[in-house]
Amino acid sequence: MDPLVSVALRLLVWVFAMLLVAGVAIIGPRQLYDVPKDLIRHLRDARSYVAALLLVLVASAVGRGPLQSVSELVGLQLTGFIYAVEGEFVAWLQTFAVPELTLYFSWVYVYGYVFLLAFPFLAYAALPSSTMLKRLILAYTLNYAIGLLVYTLVFAHGPRNVMPELVTSLLYTFDPHIQSLTGEVNEPTNVFPSLHTSLSVTAAVFAVLTRDRYRAWTPIAGVLAASVVVSTMYLGIHWLLDVIGGIVLAFGCVYLSYRVVDADGESDDRHRL
Repeated sequence: MDPLVSVALRLLVWVFAMLLVAGVAIIGPRQLYDVPKDLIRHLRDARSYVAALLLVLVASAVGRGPLQSVSELVGLQLTGFIYAVEGEFVAWLQTFAVPELTLYFSWVYVYGYVFLLAFPFLAYAALPSSTMLKRLILAYTLNYAIGLLVYTLVFAHGPRNVMPELVTSLLYTFDPHIQSLTGEVNEPTNVFPSLHTSLSVTAAVFAVLTRDRYRAWTPIAGVLAASVVVSTMYLGIHWLLDVIGGIVLAFGCVYLSYRVVDADGESDDRHRL
């Protein structure tokens, strides 16, 4: 079997299993059963937000390579600056590497990350109103759109490319086939900001904001998001400054999602950012 297909199938199985277990435990069997029926209504109500997300994802998939070529030619060269600011922090972090941690952070970076981003769709589709779903979709859209713009304006290599003698690509030592999947969605210079960080923190912030509805989800999302953030550095993929940029981007996107959706007269709850 093709390595990409094999990894993709494992990812689907893992995420589906986690969504099913979490859906029953956190959302509840009855509400989960009604999700397919409510989802159609919610998606119809949020169709403009869904269209925007799909447009950005397609633009990212199609334009990622060409835009990185543009970035290499005219983008702000930040690799040297980042290294000068934080030095060998990522290399120091990898001095704590042990097989158990590598296994955990590799699993979180791939499987836990997708589950963390996917579960809020399921959870908010089970709510009577589509407001939170609209906010989530818009926040994800903004993350991807702003991230793609910054990737074009900033050219920077990751620590594993700058310090190959000190930083190991631990994700690929865990499972070399994963590179066939990450290579489809990442470029070597897609480092600032870390979208793994920004999207994970975005999901965690939404979990905090909806803690009265899904109390059990808040600590789970928090642990997963923190683990993803650490994994991006532990695995040698991102710099600390990439992570900081991702955190700032996450809070900004959540804030803007609330402002835009509320400005459309869609707010129907008491949560505010």
